[in-house]
Amino acid sequence: MSSIWRQECDMPGFEPARGELRTDVLVIGGGIAGLLCAHFLRQSGVDCLLVEAGRLCGGVTQNTTAKITSQHGFVYHTLVPRFGTEGAGIYYQANQWALAEYRRLCAGIGCNFSPVDSFAYSRQDAAVLEREMAALSAIGAAAERTEDVPLPIPTAGAIRFPDQAQFHPLKFLSAIAKPLNIREHSPVRTLAPGLAITDQGRIRAEAIVVATHFPILDRHGGYFLKLYQHRSHVLALENAPALRGMYVDGEGDGLSFRMHRGQLILGGGSHRTGKSGGGWAPLEAFAQTHYPRSAVRARWAIQDCMSLDAMPYIGAYSRQARGLYVATGFCKWGMTWAMAGGKLLSDRILGRDNPWAALVSPSRSMLRPQLAVNGWEAALSLLTPSAPRCPHMGCALKWNPQEHSWDCPCHGSRFTRKGALLENPAEGDLKNPPEK
Repeated sequence: MSSIWRQECDMPGFEPARGELRTDVLVIGGGIAGLLCAHFLRQSGVDCLLVEAGRLCGGVTQNTTAKITSQHGFVYHTLVPRFGTEGAGIYYQANQWALAEYRRLCAGIGCNFSPVDSFAYSRQDAAVLEREMAALSAIGAAAERTEDVPLPIPTAGAIRFPDQAQFHPLKFLSAIAKPLNIREHSPVRTLAPGLAITDQGRIRAEAIVVATHFPILDRHGGYFLKLYQHRSHVLALENAPALRGMYVDGEGDGLSFRMHRGQLILGGGSHRTGKSGGGWAPLEAFAQTHYPRSAVRARWAIQDCMSLDAMPYIGAYSRQARGLYVATGFCKWGMTWAMAGGKLLSDRILGRDNPWAALVSPSRSMLRPQLAVNGWEAALSLLTPSAPRCPHMGCALKWNPQEHSWDCPCHGSRFTRKGALLENPAEGDLKNPPEK
């Protein structure tokens, strides 16, 4: 099970970190967020080292649907009451800046960058389209409502964002990575102020950026309360009718569509990690019904960190951890937020002002309804009698019959049938995996 991005591109390889190393900035995590942060730091002349536990882009980044857009479903009508019109406008501006930066960088990289319109559709609720358009009008976003939605399902219409983009993420990141100072196969086992300890050495740095999808340090920041994880599934279909543009269900629980080199990338089957439902089955059934001549070329799944309020956490790790920074909680829209986040963190480390910093600060209020949901889920799991327990914080693991894995409903760690770690925040394998 590998994505078409992984099938079509090999990332460059790097040696492990060994011995005593020193750098101005250490970036932990070799996905898109870490690589773009290191890229911006290098562009500013900063001595920067990036370390990755396995291979570059071997986690979430290789499984994206690779849409570069400021249209994140129907998010803006929820942002306005939470953060005001100004805050929702900053959200839009940060993502539009990221889109423009991709356009600039991709001009010199062969990564299938293609300008396309983006559409968020509603299956039944015309009122939500009106609310979203009102919010977009209030912040001055370039968007329009349309009834022309060329999908094989009935809709109540859609909202179009013009001149967005799609690309091949690994071809892009392969080019970004080549000039960087990178060490692979170097998991960070211990973090202390100005120090990271790996299996084969120690790295001292003035500043440290944690870009590991789910943050690896639990004693600061409360990320085990501020984040939960969500899984989505993807099929790449050959011989399906071509679509112009990118499409996503605006409420987030339906299907997404985009093309890549004549293949239809069909996404959906979403569910909270460790919960039942979703998977590839509904996607396969949809394809059989609506694209009966199509064939599945690839299938994969992606896991996303979700914040309490649809806003990512990018900035200082916590008020208590000086010199430590984080980028996480992209809520399924990591392409643009990784780009904006890399620039923001570079600015913070260099002492520059950034107009997005306050909005996405990890130290903002946690008092959101999702916090109670996360706490309740954790309490239920901790009280569930079960043999397999997650080594992260002791929650009861659930068997995932579709992907043949043990999944944690609290924080999203995942393990193979034999107990090997698949997804963090857990840092190691299961010691005594049950028979399954």
